[in-house]
Formats: sequence, C-alpha cells, structure tokens
Amino acid sequence: MGEIVVSHGYGASDDSVWFPYLAERLAAGGHRVTVPRLPETTAPRLEPWRKAYGEAALAAGPAGSTVLVGHSIGGVNVLRFLEQHDPETQGVFAGVLLVATSAHEVGYDELAEFFEGGFDWERIRRSALQFRVLQAMDDPVNQPDPTEHVRLLVDGLGATAVVTPTGAHFGATPDDHVEVPEAVRLVTELLAG
Repeated sequence: MGEIVVSHGYGASDDSVWFPYLAERLAAGGHRVTVPRLPETTAPRLEPWRKAYGEAALAAGPAGSTVLVGHSIGGVNVLRFLEQHDPETQGVFAGVLLVATSAHEVGYDELAEFFEGGFDWERIRRSALQFRVLQAMDDPVNQPDPTEHVRLLVDGLGATAVVTPTGAHFGATPDDHVEVPEAVRLVTELLAG
C-alpha cells in the first residue's frame, strides 16, 4: 500500500478540485490519499503551510512508499518542505507530482513569500527518487508562458513532464470538481518506482 499526501492550493481543502477523484481511484488500488487542511487557506503563509504539510508527510508512513503531490501553490509548498527535509534521517520519498505548479512568482502578491530566494534544487532532488510535472497549455495562472514553468521545474528537478493542450489550472476554483486521470496515472507510476 502506498501513501499519497497532497498539498492543496489557495482556498482549497480535501474536498476540492480533483482530490476526491484521486483518492477514489487510488483507494481502488489499495493506496491511501491524505489531504491535510493547511491553515488560513485564503491567506496562506509559508511557514505554517510548510510545517503543517511536513508533519502530515512524515506521519503518513515510510518515505520510500510515500508520494508527495502538490497543486498550484501547494506544489511550491511541497518544494519548500523538501528543502528542509533531511533524507538521511527521515528517508527519501518515492516521488513527487507537481500539478499546475508555478516555478516563480506570477503576480499574486499574497503568495510572493513562497517564491522568495528561489529554490535549492539540489537539496530538493536529494529528498525524492522521482519527480513528475503536470501542466496544461491553457493554464490561466502560470503565465505568460506555461512551458517556461515546466522547463524550469524539469531542469531544476530532473523531472519528467506531461503537458496537456487543455485542462486550465486543473480546477480553477476549489469548488471545481474535475477528473484528472493524468494525475492518477503519474502517481501510480511514482508508486511503482
């Protein structure tokens, strides 16, 4: 059984966007999906988000059978957690999936602190065996060029990317319940090693 721990995005919860779909599909394969509720979802702060997500990720089970997933700013939160993760004492995670995740600030002042100082790519890479990126070309958030975010994440993480022609932000608002079979497939790949 694999563990999947999802970092939700701005204003979201465990019942938002494609998270119920992901949980249902992966549960059918014997896996468990956890989406911890991060504090102040409509006014996110890096340190409380990183701490809450990190606690859930470490409590899920052995790192080697755990996949970390982040959607939107939640993906940046996963990266920030991994920057502080100690793989030598806490283990190396099976994989990471970043969905509609920005590689740099995209004009939302309230989220700017998540991007300050860039990313320590080398340290992040040491904390997981594999990285996947899922991005839609018509994403209205990761602008002006969604492929720029993909390129930066692929280069920084050594990730494999899946870019779809449509899909927007894979849930533009927390109440958009969408099915994202690509996310299920990519998490399943990461669990298989």
